[in-house]
Amino acid sequence: MTTNTVFRNRSVLIYGLSLALLMFLLKWLEWRFLVIDHATEIYAGCIAVLFTGLGIWLALKLARPKVQTVIVEREVIIRTDSFMLDEKQLEATGISKRELEVLQLMAEGLSNEQIAERIFVSVNTVKTHSSKLFGKLDVIRRTHAIDKARKLNLIP
Repeated sequence: MTTNTVFRNRSVLIYGLSLALLMFLLKWLEWRFLVIDHATEIYAGCIAVLFTGLGIWLALKLARPKVQTVIVEREVIIRTDSFMLDEKQLEATGISKRELEVLQLMAEGLSNEQIAERIFVSVNTVKTHSSKLFGKLDVIRRTHAIDKARKLNLIP
């Protein structure tokens, strides 16, 4: 190789390195002045991005339903024949005729006030009959009492 080519390669290399160093220095100064001059805007932007992300995450958490839908399949007894009151079950449970009447009106979907109006008694009397029915049928709710009474052939 000639000295001219070596000198040329060396000078190209030196110029290239010095330009790269100068470019690095300029970018570093630009970044430094950018950060110093606009520090509050940069911090405010970072906080805004942080809270935007937090808001999206919180909205997704709150929008998700907290309960699961559970489908329960139950056997429903549909009677096609005429209803026959099971007198033996009626005697075994000890339900009186008036309590049976209240139970039938409950099965029709009437409230305590409506039952009281229908059979001409006070609401407290209906509540007393209901609580005695629940005890005799060993249930807690009206729907359970109606369901059990239908299974025992006490009401249609």
